[in-house]
Amino acid sequence: MLEELLPIIVLIVVAFVVISILLSFIPVGLWITAYFSGVKIGIFSLIGMRLRRVQPRRIVAPLIKATKAGLDLNTDKLEAHFLAGGDVNSVVDALIAAQRAEINLNFERAAAIDLAGRQVLQAVQVSVNPKVIETPKIAAVAKDGIEVMVRARVTVRANIERLVGGAGEETIIARVGEGIVTTVGSSENHKKVLENPDLISKTVLQKGLDAGTAYEILSIDIADVDIGRNIGAQLQMDQADADKRVAQAKAEERRAMAVAKEQEMKAEVQEMRAKVIEAEAEVPKALSKALRDGNLGAMDYYNMKNVMSDTQMREEISKINKDETYKEDE
Repeated sequence: MLEELLPIIVLIVVAFVVISILLSFIPVGLWITAYFSGVKIGIFSLIGMRLRRVQPRRIVAPLIKATKAGLDLNTDKLEAHFLAGGDVNSVVDALIAAQRAEINLNFERAAAIDLAGRQVLQAVQVSVNPKVIETPKIAAVAKDGIEVMVRARVTVRANIERLVGGAGEETIIARVGEGIVTTVGSSENHKKVLENPDLISKTVLQKGLDAGTAYEILSIDIADVDIGRNIGAQLQMDQADADKRVAQAKAEERRAMAVAKEQEMKAEVQEMRAKVIEAEAEVPKALSKALRDGNLGAMDYYNMKNVMSDTQMREEISKINKDETYKEDE
């Protein structure tokens, strides 16, 4: 009896294994869900997705949502976007949100925004509910040299038409900062900025800073204004210090030149003294030669010695008188 049932049991096991493999490859449950949700998709289409290495659930689930929302989409568009690396579910959610908010957004533009690396659903939400971007503290200097620190809040709304290729939040912050610096810099003094902070927002808003960006600026509000350093005075002090250093350098240069000149003169004096000493050394030789040749008599020599002694004595007396006069003055 057991031997007769064994082939039947083996056949049942093999059939169960084959059916399990087929059910794992053919998403029958997903097809049933789509059918009862009103999505017309064939079982062979789901098998084709498997063969194209597309996850059927990533296509069918968003398609069910789109069909229930009344959007006209098909599997080919969703598959193409999935194969391109896009987020099909996010695109469908964005299309549903745009339809509810009466924003003109088609599938091609939503897919392009998603493939550009932007959050398309977040962009639709920002388009409906404006976003506030807070700038860091921006330092600007008025004409009187006083530094003014300004922080602003920029209310923006996403521009769906310019999301592809448009600049982001960083550009908005940079342009607002540039406008604040220009406005404060053109003020006569910092008091006018403190008295009329709304003048900054009005002036900056008139510059059309949202051109070429993915956002539309709705308003610019000044959140905080603080007084910083006295940049003008600091610059003057730095300039004075620089001038002082230049003057000191020039004085040092002149002193060095004077020292070099003095050393040069001392060298010349030493050279002259050497020549005098050398000449004086020749005097005894000349006197001796004159005595031998009979050009100088003995009386002439003694008279010359007397004159030299007298001159030396007068010099000594003169030095003594000078010293006594100096002591009396003290």
